[in-house]
Amino acid sequence: MSRSPNKLNVHALKWQDGQLSILDQRKLPEQVQYNHYVTAPEVAEAITDMQVRGAPAIGIAAAYAVALSVRQHYVTDKAAWKSLLAADMALLAASRPTAVNLFWALNKMQTQLDSIAGNPIAALQALAEQIHQQDITANQTMGTIGADILADAQGLLTHCNAGALATGGYGTALGVIRSAYASQTRQVFAGETRPWLQGARLTVWELSEDAIPATLIADSAAAILMQQGKIDWVIVGADRIAANGDVANKIGTYALAVLAKYHGVKLMVVAPTSTIDFAMAAGSQIAIEQRAESEFLPDCYAQAGSLVSAWNPVFDVTPAELIDVIVTERGAIFEPAKSGVAHLSD
Repeated sequence: MSRSPNKLNVHALKWQDGQLSILDQRKLPEQVQYNHYVTAPEVAEAITDMQVRGAPAIGIAAAYAVALSVRQHYVTDKAAWKSLLAADMALLAASRPTAVNLFWALNKMQTQLDSIAGNPIAALQALAEQIHQQDITANQTMGTIGADILADAQGLLTHCNAGALATGGYGTALGVIRSAYASQTRQVFAGETRPWLQGARLTVWELSEDAIPATLIADSAAAILMQQGKIDWVIVGADRIAANGDVANKIGTYALAVLAKYHGVKLMVVAPTSTIDFAMAAGSQIAIEQRAESEFLPDCYAQAGSLVSAWNPVFDVTPAELIDVIVTERGAIFEPAKSGVAHLSD
């Protein structure tokens, strides 16, 4: 039975009255707190500290940060505003190395800036707002495409958070799940997603806010669920996709892809074309962000002289041959290992 999706109440980013409000995702689900920013360095810090996360949302936040920088420096220092803006953009570019949407958004803002002879404030703000809205529209399109591919599949497993919290709104992987659930009831499973627990803290909370029931599992429980035949599709987002179809996503995605292949479960990657790095030939070239040991290591081991250390990569790369379909707003690419995704740049 078809049902109408509820009005989505989750917003990672809000732009109003010349300031950017960021939902602090580190505090979810216990506390819903928006932090308000008016300078680019503040937004860069919010990206670095993972107040905002998810490749599309990071790109949108960076676009708004450029608009804030132009507003600040053009008004206060017309002689040096371009150099001050360049410094802010460099700071933003250094905030997260793996999410290609960050650099895509900064490049779009720079291209727009280069085409303006006069006051750039209104044009840069309008472009940031356009990037935000286009992401929402792309997500809704991908949701429809992905849901059609799922057809009557019942058991859906997602990893990390690729929903409204990670995008401009609606979501990539969760956008597909939202659209699929709107047409018929599905069994939705979410892995906890160590070590930051984005699945436990964010995904199941976001789904519950949208009145979609979800079952949380330990990451290590995914194999037995597949063995028992309870999973039909694994559906994930992406932080960077290479031209050959290799996908960088949250650590643990590669493990799920291997498990899915062994158990005959299909794997769907959902991401806008802004997540594709057309200049990168293969996933082996993707820089994998290493977070601080302190984010993972228990305090009792973080002492001088401790023999215990931590390795904390936050992404891994899934080879294209383990992926059944990549869904973008421009269409779906089945068996991406055969064709790659470079043709989407046309």
